[in-house]
Amino acid sequence: MRTITLDTATLAYDDVGPDRGVPLLLVHGHPFDRSMWHPQLQHFSAERRVIVPDLRGYGASPGAVPDWAAFADDLDGLLDGLRIPRAVVAGLSMGGQIALELQRRHPSRVAGLLLADTTAAAEPARAARLAMADRLLAEGMDPYAVEMLYRMVTTRAPAAVADHVLAMMRGTDPAGAAAAQRARAERPDQLPRLRSVAVPTVVVVGAEDDLTPVSDARTIAGLVPDAELVIVEDAAHLPNLEQPVAFNGVLARLLARVDRSGDRSATSND
Repeated sequence: MRTITLDTATLAYDDVGPDRGVPLLLVHGHPFDRSMWHPQLQHFSAERRVIVPDLRGYGASPGAVPDWAAFADDLDGLLDGLRIPRAVVAGLSMGGQIALELQRRHPSRVAGLLLADTTAAAEPARAARLAMADRLLAEGMDPYAVEMLYRMVTTRAPAAVADHVLAMMRGTDPAGAAAAQRARAERPDQLPRLRSVAVPTVVVVGAEDDLTPVSDARTIAGLVPDAELVIVEDAAHLPNLEQPVAFNGVLARLLARVDRSGDRSATSND
């Protein structure tokens, strides 16, 4: 683990792999940490640079975000500090929403997008999101973690996967999670601008995800030009952990597509 101090935050992150091809930035969801990407870090760091941060208020990154934009601006600052001009950005759930916000606020940073088990619409239940923030502060993470475990993964998930997911949720700082919930309640509606997303994009969803269902994924894929939609069988909200081989295959295709487009651009500029 490494840390970087930005103007407004200190982020913990992993930075592994050779500086070859377009780097990969993995953005975790709520209420998790960077360890949710372990199968992808292990697989892709053999071939390229992979950056996996703990978002502010999660994992080993202290503090709490003041607003929704801070998540995207933190990632922009991280890439700046690591001297990475562009990356393929993969985000799951809240991480997918943050990936879209990063592409909206800092479009030159994003060479490609993988949006997993997420939604682009504005918060449909703002009051419920704010009430959840209050609940996490009052009760801590454990009741929420137990309640949500078998919505995050299927009941057929390997015990090691379920245990990891439960441990991540239980280990999250309630103050950081509550701040994120309040920020998410105010996030903008991204749907109207999706037709202007001009980078290679893949939308992935677990077939049994009832938190951000297949219909949400279809909506995003139907709006982003040339987006690929992939439905992962035998997975709920965390297909990257329940079905890592299938998920890694999808991500590998996206990375190859971005690498090829970069090669064509370099050739055309010679």
